[in-house]
Amino acid sequence: MNYHIAQVNIARLRAPLDSGELADFVASLAPVNASADRASGFVWRLQDEDGDSTSIRGFDWDIAQSAGVIVNMSVWETIEDLSDWVQGTMHRSVLLQRRKWFERVVEATTAIWWIPAGHEPTVVEAEARLMALRNQGPTEFAFTFRTIFDPPDQIECSSRVRTDSEHGSS
Repeated sequence: MNYHIAQVNIARLRAPLDSGELADFVASLAPVNASADRASGFVWRLQDEDGDSTSIRGFDWDIAQSAGVIVNMSVWETIEDLSDWVQGTMHRSVLLQRRKWFERVVEATTAIWWIPAGHEPTVVEAEARLMALRNQGPTEFAFTFRTIFDPPDQIECSSRVRTDSEHGSS
C-alpha cells in the first residue's frame, strides 16, 4: 500500500477574523494557500467555498478564552515535501508573525500521521490525532517533525522512529 502524510495545525485567534488586528493574516491566506497548492508533493488541503478553511469548525474543546480556533489540514506525498514547504520562504514569512495573530499555546497544535494514498482526512480524524499526541506524545498514530515514524508498510524493514537529527528538521 502507498501512503501519504497528513498534517493538521490549529491556532487560537487573538481577535475575530474580520478585525483589523488580523487583517494582515487574512490577506496572507490566499498567497500562502496558492504556494502550497503549487508546491512539490502537495496532494490536498482542507478548504471551504472561499478557498481557505477559516469557516470550518472543529476543535471546540481547544477554544478556551480565545476569539476562536482555525484549522489547517493538508496531505503531502512525503514528509520531506511537507517539511520543505513549511520551511520555505512564503510560509516561513507568515509563520514568523504568528504571535501577532494567535495566542501562545503550551500544548501541541500540530500533528502529522500517515494515511493511505487517496484518503482525505476529516476534522474529526484530525481532532483524534492531535488529542492523542497531546495525551500520549509522539506515536505511530500521531507524531511531530521532531519524532517521525515511518509509513506502516516500511516499519518492518527500517527503524521505527527517525529523530529530527536524522530527518534534518528542527
